[in-house]
Amino acid sequence: MQSTTPRVRDLLQRASAMIERVDAEWLLAHALDRPPGWLWAHADDAVEAAARERFEALLSRRAAGEPVAYLSGTQGFWSLDLRVTPATLIPRPETERLVELALARLPADAPCRVADLGTGSGAIALAIARERPMAAVVATDASKAALAVAVANAQRNGIDNAWFRRGDWCEALGRERFDLIASNPPYIALGDPHLGQGDLRHEPPDALASGSDGLDAIRRIVRDAPAHLAPAGWLLLEHGWDQGEAVRALMAAAGFVDVATEPDLEGRDRVTLGRRP
Repeated sequence: MQSTTPRVRDLLQRASAMIERVDAEWLLAHALDRPPGWLWAHADDAVEAAARERFEALLSRRAAGEPVAYLSGTQGFWSLDLRVTPATLIPRPETERLVELALARLPADAPCRVADLGTGSGAIALAIARERPMAAVVATDASKAALAVAVANAQRNGIDNAWFRRGDWCEALGRERFDLIASNPPYIALGDPHLGQGDLRHEPPDALASGSDGLDAIRRIVRDAPAHLAPAGWLLLEHGWDQGEAVRALMAAAGFVDVATEPDLEGRDRVTLGRRP
């Protein structure tokens, strides 16, 4: 008598009618405790009841809108495997552009000091720390829960040249000065309809929105960063696709030089940077 136990391909086919195929693959791989690539080589394998139940529960939650990263508890970023929770923003590929631009301004074989403001899961700080092992990287966040995730991610990825402090933006930096300060602050305007759509509905609001024009956090960082930058030190800020001109103006007014906006891989304004004279 032929078994009626569903196969991997059966579950993926049914799930793909409810959610995106790639999401279904990630969730089934997570339920099976296997890498996603395993599914292709084992498409005809039967899936036992316990794994099916885990997958069905994840599928229902994803169909209701919960982000895959929160359901699986992990998100890849740069060369890192990061734990994420609803206390942290989900790291996104476009933020890797900020890391690239920061690394281009840091020595590869000499000590330097870097700060990451509003670190969340620790993505930016840990990516820089991994690529620049001689750097001392300080990561700050106002959220105790987010910092706990970032500390766990440093341990998870074996990174020991990053330190974590609780505080709002530059407040946790004391009187220290850094060769580079980076941040991916909230930059969506309060009341923006996108905040009620897709994955954003489930991410921490304080990590997404900042003031009526989305620039309140950026204004504060631009105002306070010069006191924490070494001479010729750099400030790099991620922002929305339509905010480059406004952020350049803020930096110029604060006395930064060599101010410029760099695009992401899709050609949209993504990071504005400037140097303390």
